[in-house]
Amino acid sequence: MERTCLAVILAAGDSTRMKSSKSKVLHPVANRPMIAHVVDAVAKSDISSVALVVGRNADEVVNAASVDGVAIEAYLQKERLGTGHAVLAAREAIARGYDDIVVTYGDVPLQTDGPLKAARRHLAEGSDIVVIGFHTNRPTGYGRLLVKDGELIAIREEKDATDAERAVTWCNSGLMAINGRKALDLLSRIGNSNAKGEYYLTDLVEIARSLGGRVTAVDAPEVEMTGCNNRAELAVIERLWQERRRHELMISGVSMIAPETVFLSYDTVIGQDALIEPNVVFGPGVVIDGGAVIHAFSHIEGAHVSTGATVGPFARLRPGANLAEGSKVGNFCEVKNGEIGAGAKVNHLTYIGDAKIGAGANIGAGTITCNYDGVNKSETLIGANAFIGSNSSLVAPVSVGDNAYVASGSVITADVPADALAFGRARQEVKPGRATALRERALALKAARKTKS
Repeated sequence: MERTCLAVILAAGDSTRMKSSKSKVLHPVANRPMIAHVVDAVAKSDISSVALVVGRNADEVVNAASVDGVAIEAYLQKERLGTGHAVLAAREAIARGYDDIVVTYGDVPLQTDGPLKAARRHLAEGSDIVVIGFHTNRPTGYGRLLVKDGELIAIREEKDATDAERAVTWCNSGLMAINGRKALDLLSRIGNSNAKGEYYLTDLVEIARSLGGRVTAVDAPEVEMTGCNNRAELAVIERLWQERRRHELMISGVSMIAPETVFLSYDTVIGQDALIEPNVVFGPGVVIDGGAVIHAFSHIEGAHVSTGATVGPFARLRPGANLAEGSKVGNFCEVKNGEIGAGAKVNHLTYIGDAKIGAGANIGAGTITCNYDGVNKSETLIGANAFIGSNSSLVAPVSVGDNAYVASGSVITADVPADALAFGRARQEVKPGRATALRERALALKAARKTKS
């Protein structure tokens, strides 16, 4: 839109029902603070200026709300005297004369840009106030939107509603858009002559109509207007977010065998024809290219899995893991800050940390890159087509050249040249008959202990 717009985001509540040591809006949904979800929706609505009304944990809330391309100014609400009072905490920003003012809340993280854009279009068409509502078959407790001839004539609180008005299922979400040129005048007219002595933003409907202004309402999906007051509601919001994002991914061409068991982060990227098996968890910073397979019970964060690569089952990819095309990280393996080359295999029971594995290399079961000496991390380099035998320990910093072999059970502390074979273990000795003697001695000791007891 060509019109200028300021979003006023109310995030100053004490959030006592969360029973938490931190502000409610800092609690995560899909591994992202809920306030950041709200700012992201605002940004997608072509709104680049935000007045963030804060209270508790003000600095942390401002930091959590940071989204690229959005200018955020924080305003401290020292007293809690209602939503109208909260919006006026940002009086300085509102006074700059924006065309549109959008008021939303930091604890409604499922909202998207659609309803916000719709509200702004109504402002552009001449409305002074636009209320965002939602239809629900469970309206109890919500204010009802009463509409006549295309205009919103009132928001009726349930306790004040008639039986006919209570039957209305279009409810007030609390989100609102205001004509920016009239905003300060309208807001300053809100009074507090009510039982609680508070200033209610919903009074703007009556105020604007009394001045001859036009008041309208737009509809939003009920799920998008879901607010959060306690941990139980936070869990519901997480479920709803996950369901929505899983659906989007599957529609885009991602296969999920049991989608309800897959948990995504806000920034998870999964390409077309990727397969995600049950019980997979994605932390932040994951990119799964098309055609990759993530087997069951894997946990992935901060990692990139390329086309045709496979992970798991029961694998963990930590930040910095980068799997090239056709590579494999198998069951009960962990990779941290490791590059796995094209076609390389890290099959099972293996830890790869701070390492680069060349294309076509084979890492045997139980192999460990010993990357940490208690103070510093060091790197292991394994060349293309190298073969690392099972149960080997590679003590970094160390390198194994292209096409080299490391014998099973070796502890490698020095570089292995290309095409070389390295042994790093004691020579085996066989003592005929010694097993019988050892067993008889053990049995005698066990019998002696029983006699003493």
